[in-house]
Amino acid sequence: MNKFNITEWALEHKSLVYFFVILVLIMGIYSYQNLGRMEDPDFVIRQMVVTVAWPGASARQIEEQVTDKIEKKLQDTPGLDYIRSYSVPGKSYIFVNLDFSVKKKDIQPTWLDVRNMVNDIKDTLPDGVVGPYFNDKFSDVYGSLYAITSDGFTYEEMRSEAERVRRILMDVDNVKKAQLIGVQPEKIYVEIESSKLSKLGISPSTITSTLQAQNAMTPSGMIETSSDNVYLRVSGMFDDVESIRNLAIRSINGTFRLGDIAKVTRGYVDPPEPKMYYNGQPAIGIAVSMKEGGNILTLGKDLNRTISGIQKNLPLGLEIHQVADQPEVVKDSINEFVITLLIAVGVILIVCLFSLGVRTGAVVGMVIPLVIIGVFATMKASSIDLHRVSLGALIIAMGLLVDDAIIILEMMTVKLEEGWDRVKAAGYAFTNTAGPMLTGTRLPVRVSCRWVFPRAARQSS
Repeated sequence: MNKFNITEWALEHKSLVYFFVILVLIMGIYSYQNLGRMEDPDFVIRQMVVTVAWPGASARQIEEQVTDKIEKKLQDTPGLDYIRSYSVPGKSYIFVNLDFSVKKKDIQPTWLDVRNMVNDIKDTLPDGVVGPYFNDKFSDVYGSLYAITSDGFTYEEMRSEAERVRRILMDVDNVKKAQLIGVQPEKIYVEIESSKLSKLGISPSTITSTLQAQNAMTPSGMIETSSDNVYLRVSGMFDDVESIRNLAIRSINGTFRLGDIAKVTRGYVDPPEPKMYYNGQPAIGIAVSMKEGGNILTLGKDLNRTISGIQKNLPLGLEIHQVADQPEVVKDSINEFVITLLIAVGVILIVCLFSLGVRTGAVVGMVIPLVIIGVFATMKASSIDLHRVSLGALIIAMGLLVDDAIIILEMMTVKLEEGWDRVKAAGYAFTNTAGPMLTGTRLPVRVSCRWVFPRAARQSS
């Protein structure tokens, strides 16, 4: 029984082969237009950081009473590879690493198990422990970064406007997350001299407790009527700095207004949070990340259209600038690949036309775009996007495609010159080259070596 020869079968069913060629072209072109585009491929980080704070504790106390307890509990984590931790005065850092055998879809459920296990022993931790806090969001890539600068606006005013812009950007298709950068949290500072407190007979704890009691949210009940329920709420919570200054402070010497005995100001945290500057100006940044499998080029166009509309409605004195533009980088990379493909096909056509003839050269030149287009359809079916790795692989594969096509055609040409008919020559080329090309993309070559010595050397020997 003869072995199946796909070349002979294809030559006997030309109409079916033409149909599949056209089908591959249509599917490939459609897939190329709908492939996800990004700068780098998505990657999975199998690590979570558990942070626990215990203010005032030494490193040894943290290790013995906090870190060890959490580590022992986390040893039951499914798919665990190893746990690494270190303790410093006042804080504990525990790194939970999963094994590579854990599938991507099982990672988030595993992190949920970690949270549940740590929360189960939270009551056994010492009093005064703050946390634990969990962080497993390492894979977010912010490809588009914007900066809001101002002329005469405060940080809080810029933050308020940046928050409005962030909410608008969250409604753009394929936006996964939008985060503010360089925000400076506000605080109310109450400053009073110790000598003045002693003269008035007021302790700092009295001021603190009075502020907390005045600003506390307390349920006040509800009045039921025949038509509605009326909720009662206690007024007096602080709305601005002036209401804090007007707070009455009682002491043994009488009642004083807080603003009369202390300096009450609104300011920012000190030491400040990491700041952002754009061209030397203080700025509030807005970082935007894309959903998995999205098209970064389409996202870039949508963001540009949205930002253009936002700029028209910004208050006078506020400006928004683009700091990082990943869509433009990806666009350049894809254009570079397309140009490389066109140059490769052109060079191969010219070389093959002059060396192999018009018909043979045209066949070699047609193989590359047809196979690349078929690869696009396979990438779409396999959820592989266009990025640095896949584009690099395609560029490398083009060289192998040229070798394979030339090897087959050369083999056919040799057999045709020996008098074989076309079908038999094509079948022979497949039989003798399919295996080597599939494994190493080159034919096995028998190499024989023979040492050739100069005549003088032979005579002397």
